[in-house]
Amino acid sequence: MNVGACTALRLVSATTPETSEEVVRVAGQPPYDSTPQWVCRQCGLDVLKCNMQIDPSKYKNITSAFKTTIKEQGLKGFTRGWSPTLIGYSAQGAFKYGLYEYAKKYYSDIVGPENAAKYKTLIYLAGSASAEIVADVALCPMEAVKVRVQTQPGFARGLSDGLPKIIRSEGVRGLFKGLVPLWGRQIPYTMMKFATFENTVELIYKKVIPTPKEECSEPVQLGVSFAGGYIAGIFCAVISHPADNLVSFLNNSKGATVSDAVKRLGLLGMFTRGLPLRIFMIGTLTGAQWVIYDAVKVLAGLPTTGGASPATALAPAVSA
Repeated sequence: MNVGACTALRLVSATTPETSEEVVRVAGQPPYDSTPQWVCRQCGLDVLKCNMQIDPSKYKNITSAFKTTIKEQGLKGFTRGWSPTLIGYSAQGAFKYGLYEYAKKYYSDIVGPENAAKYKTLIYLAGSASAEIVADVALCPMEAVKVRVQTQPGFARGLSDGLPKIIRSEGVRGLFKGLVPLWGRQIPYTMMKFATFENTVELIYKKVIPTPKEECSEPVQLGVSFAGGYIAGIFCAVISHPADNLVSFLNNSKGATVSDAVKRLGLLGMFTRGLPLRIFMIGTLTGAQWVIYDAVKVLAGLPTTGGASPATALAPAVSA
């Protein structure tokens, strides 16, 4: 893979704590600020979402969750879990974006340029699923710590004491007990994310923008990347939300099962509990990711993502 592309994915992964992943625009704060303080602020909505998923009787809605958190933990409660969020989603993002580019090229080479163009959506789906399987193994331990820290006040201050505490009580396996539900959330999420983004961008260049992509200015191309990313994020949030509720529930409770989660949240609650927050967070997150990723690709002399068949789009990166 091109060195510039690798740099791009390291940057985008380090600045975007996804899946529960979760970044929102705050007043006066651009979505590409990469400071740890900004990550802390973004954890606020994630704290609300996770608590609404874990204890729906106590955290009945967004307003109730906000007031309860302020009353019991103060403003510091909204920054809980920022360090495992930052580290976990940095690792996950690096594997996800890097392996997606590699897998997309690999599968395109297997089927040939003609079939890669004809069945491009299948290439996007296969490449993104392959990348996410590996990426979630890197994320899972940090996700386990994050959920405990965010939803169990007093469990731990953060990563430094939360990680060894889980290992002492449950062993290393305790860090990975949520891996299968995490795959259930993240693989459909990522397949939807990449396939929807690629096809949305292609559609925008065909139907909305009258000039070919190659003739568009870099700001216009990055604007298309953000729009495609935001639209993709909405679809991602909806399709992966039941598994997101399940991941939060299992990581919070020792010995909890899928049936316990369904009984506690209800079948409808599995699909809707915390969904508005997650749509807002994931939409903004995904748009911001693509802007950062494509901006660094542009700086490295590579084309922005989307708007061409997999084989065609990857040719400049391979030859660079």
